Amino acid sequence: MNVDVCNVTKRYDQDTVLDNVSFRLNGPQIYGLLGRNGAGKTTFMDIMAGNTLASSGNVLINGEEPFDNEGVNETICLIKESNNFKRDLKIKEILRVFSFFYPNWDQPLADQLIQEYQLKPHAKVKTLSKGMESALGIIVGLASKAPITIFDEPYIGLDAAARKNFYMKMLEEFENEKRMIIFSTHLIDEVSLMFHEVLILQEGRLVLQESAEVLRQRSCAVSGSVLDVEAFIKDKEVIETKQLAGTMTAYIFGNIKEAKKQGFHVEGIPIQELMIHLTEKGKGASIK
Repeated sequence: MNVDVCNVTKRYDQDTVLDNVSFRLNGPQIYGLLGRNGAGKTTFMDIMAGNTLASSGNVLINGEEPFDNEGVNETICLIKESNNFKRDLKIKEILRVFSFFYPNWDQPLADQLIQEYQLKPHAKVKTLSKGMESALGIIVGLASKAPITIFDEPYIGLDAAARKNFYMKMLEEFENEKRMIIFSTHLIDEVSLMFHEVLILQEGRLVLQESAEVLRQRSCAVSGSVLDVEAFIKDKEVIETKQLAGTMTAYIFGNIKEAKKQGFHVEGIPIQELMIHLTEKGKGASIK
């Protein structure tokens, strides 16, 4: 599956939520869709899932628009933070409804996860705790086997052990049967090692799209004297600089080996920290 996002803008009255966003997602990978609250992530995911239309531009799934397109819709499963299911339905009814909609539905997997999360099939959605409702969303997302599976903060109410179990199961299912997984989260440090590619939105604009491995290898914090660091970063892509008592730390995209060879103190930048630095400035960045 390929996703082409072409100059997508979404406005609500005078509020521009997405501003001329364009990028391409190629094939089965795990994508981290990151950004602060209000960056436009959820709106983009709703457009991609065919739940709403862009004000201008479009999203194409293998060349087709998802809105009001049943053939495309059954290839996409979007699990949001909450309100995924009708509250008067029982868990077993929810699973039955989704099994009819998704051609690749995996009922044995759904049954297994129901037991692992200790959910009662006869319980109604409105009786579930937040954690139980999140678990139900995770079960539907994984069991759908949808070629494009989107998780938007799907773990609200789950403790650390339950979240870890979800991440492990998601990786296991991805390895067993490759699909495109788009994962939006604020708990970046917990999941960043799973990402193959990272996209960062800020105030409705795409400020970065890059391979997670490239980010880990090429983004670094370089520290030394102000004059030395300024000279080193002159031809580099600089995210941010900080000065204190005659020393400077520069967050850059550059050659880590080169920086170490010149005697600088060099540290890698976790993807969560990278996102914070980029969205504080609201600027774009690219690997040179």
